[in-house]
Amino acid sequence: MGGGRLDLPPVWALGAALVSWGLARTLPVAALPGGMGRLLIVAGLALAVWSVFWFRRKGTPLEPGKVPRALIVEGPYRINRNPIYTAMLLILIGWGLALGAASALVPPLVFAVIVTRRFVLGEEAALRAAFGAEAERYFARTRRW
Repeated sequence: MGGGRLDLPPVWALGAALVSWGLARTLPVAALPGGMGRLLIVAGLALAVWSVFWFRRKGTPLEPGKVPRALIVEGPYRINRNPIYTAMLLILIGWGLALGAASALVPPLVFAVIVTRRFVLGEEAALRAAFGAEAERYFARTRRW
C-alpha cells in the first residue's frame, strides 16, 4: 500500500489534476465541450461524501494502510468496491472535460492505474485477511471500479 504521508490517493488525484491542467494549456490536442465536466465533478463530490458517510457510520478507518474494522457492503459499496476512488476518477475526468482539451483526459486514466496498484490491491488483501470468506463473497459480487 502507500508509502508515506504524501503517498495518499487525494495527493495523487491533485497531481493528476495539475498535470491535466498543464496538458490542457500546453498540448490541448482536441477541443472538448466542458458542460458535462461540471456535472461529473458534482457527481464525484456527491459520491465521495456518500462513501465517507459509510466509513464513519461503520467506524472503520478511512486512511489507506489502516486495519479495517468493518467490511462495508451498503450504500455505494453495494455497486462498487472503491466508490471513493471512483469519485476521484469522476472528478478528474470532469476536470479534464471542463478544461476542454482531450489531452487533459490522459492523467485520470494513469491515476486509475496508479491507485489500483498502490492502494486498491493492498486494501483488498487487508480485507481478505480481516474478513476471509465474507470478503471473497463481496469481491465476487461487486465490481472493483
